[in-house]
Amino acid sequence: MRLNTRLLLGSLVVAAVASVGIGYLISRNDGTGDSVTLSSGADAQPPGIGTNAAVQGTPLPVVDLETLEGDVLSTADLLGRPLVLNIWYSTCAPCKKELPALAQVQAEYGDRVRFIGVNPSDSPEVNESFARSRGVQYELLGDPDGAFTAAAGIVTAPVTLFVRPDGTIVRQTGELTAERLRDIIETELL
Repeated sequence: MRLNTRLLLGSLVVAAVASVGIGYLISRNDGTGDSVTLSSGADAQPPGIGTNAAVQGTPLPVVDLETLEGDVLSTADLLGRPLVLNIWYSTCAPCKKELPALAQVQAEYGDRVRFIGVNPSDSPEVNESFARSRGVQYELLGDPDGAFTAAAGIVTAPVTLFVRPDGTIVRQTGELTAERLRDIIETELL
């Protein structure tokens, strides 16, 4: 019994010393093992939050999206009249907040402006039930492989693209109110 007690006590002492030593070494290392030298006049840029690409004045990317029924629909088929294309998903709080405003304004503009909701994250069932519960009656599409969001440089949501009938993106916004949405439609699309 005495031998086991000494062995246990010795093991605990060795483990404690090793832990302190390893902890000290880790605290002295910044994790990169690299050093950076800035050239004269340069400013360090810490990593930041991703931002969406500036797409105003560019053509709407031509990629395939998916209908709620699983059919393929090209973004080229969305053109021909003014288009409001909203990128959203169900766990995005600002998206949830703006969907009723989009639904309201779409009901006001009827067939003069085409509204499309593009969801890169949710299943077709969640996409539809979530949007419909907030009054959305316009077309809902999925971007399950992220082809559209990647081609358009979209990394944050919500994003709304305002597209002329010829496919030119004339405005890109974040979260919208009904008033702001109406204003952009009237000044940029109609």
